[in-house]
Amino acid sequence: MKKINIALVGAGVVGSSLIWQLHEKHKRIIDEFNVDIRIVKVLVRNKEIKREVPQQSILFSNNDNAGLFADSLVTDIDEIVSDDIDLVVEVAGGIDDAYKIISSALNNSKSVVTANKALLALKGNELYEIARKKGVDLLFEAAVGGGVPIIRPIRESLAVEHINSVRGILNGTTNYMLTQMTRESKRYDQALLQAQELGFAEADPTADVEGYDAAAKIAIISLLATGANASAQDVQCKGISGIRLEDIESAHNLGYVIKLIALVQERDERSVFLRVEPTFVPLDHPFSTVHDSFNAVFVEGEKLGEVMFYGRGAGGDPTASAVLGDTIDAAINISYERKGAAVGFAFDKTIADPREWISKFYVSAEVVDEPGVLAQIAQVLAKHKVSVESMNQVGQGDKAKLVFITHECADGYICDVVQDLTTLSCVDAVTAVYPIMQ
Repeated sequence: MKKINIALVGAGVVGSSLIWQLHEKHKRIIDEFNVDIRIVKVLVRNKEIKREVPQQSILFSNNDNAGLFADSLVTDIDEIVSDDIDLVVEVAGGIDDAYKIISSALNNSKSVVTANKALLALKGNELYEIARKKGVDLLFEAAVGGGVPIIRPIRESLAVEHINSVRGILNGTTNYMLTQMTRESKRYDQALLQAQELGFAEADPTADVEGYDAAAKIAIISLLATGANASAQDVQCKGISGIRLEDIESAHNLGYVIKLIALVQERDERSVFLRVEPTFVPLDHPFSTVHDSFNAVFVEGEKLGEVMFYGRGAGGDPTASAVLGDTIDAAINISYERKGAAVGFAFDKTIADPREWISKFYVSAEVVDEPGVLAQIAQVLAKHKVSVESMNQVGQGDKAKLVFITHECADGYICDVVQDLTTLSCVDAVTAVYPIMQ
């Protein structure tokens, strides 16, 4: 049985949870997998911060005597890739330092486990290539779905499946907030405050609520699922900060619920669409029952058909559980001097023009309640080749609320329609535009 020495980067919420899980399951891991995993170094910014971890454990020792957690703490990045380290586990986040650590570890032929979605979405292809050349593992199950296993199934089980699309509820914070807005009729600001009080949302929630977190995750999935090398900047992205309770109610009345949906979808053999945006989801679709901080991923394959993955996508314990699974896999591979499944090569696929994406759309507008309004709006729709499936107008004094659902059309057409509608004197404002999931 080989001892696998780990350098752990980060001892925050996820890192601390990982230490506890390894501490509690150490003997079981030895018995079941015949590997003895030891955390011999922990890279932190400040050694003086008190951390809620087992202070004395065999994990922190190279021998069979219990070691002290404090003795494993280091602050020098260079110590992480020293000769006595077999595996680097990075759960600190960030870009620059994480890139330096991970690229250095890989270049020194050390396998890496990471939960760093932002880094992988930005420089993933470069890191995958280094790992491929050096013949070591780069595993990142926790980077996309937290505790939801989606990377390994796509990477291994569906390695040769032609995947047409992947849709996902990939951010637990926004899904919790939308659940509160839907179930409890909380306004956006109220739902955000509650999410922050419960620890679901950061003090600065921008990455979550504006869709950037989900964009990074769908960019990672894009390479694995379709071979399109993309970054988060390639994703057409819109967050939930503009959603009103009125939109939630309208969706419900029409048989939908609003969810923040991340999507990678083939346009053709040479290009894919990448999107993150609030979407009308039919009440009979499984996504409509994904509540609170849960995540779900829906994969559609040519031979596979449709399959869904569901579970908690955030929190220290679920994320650390996924990291631990990768850590055990990497440790076994090191022990037997082998390598796990590689990330496939990126194909020569481009990111399609988002204006060409096809969907049905929900549009609402505030208009003047007078004769001829519908005729003017119909002219705009006809000009841009958009046909209407249904339309409803509710009078509100001398004003009216107009809601219509289109037949399938290009996103660009809807953008042009909205732009022209705002120039009409009879239209006070276009208040909402949402795609409708089929």
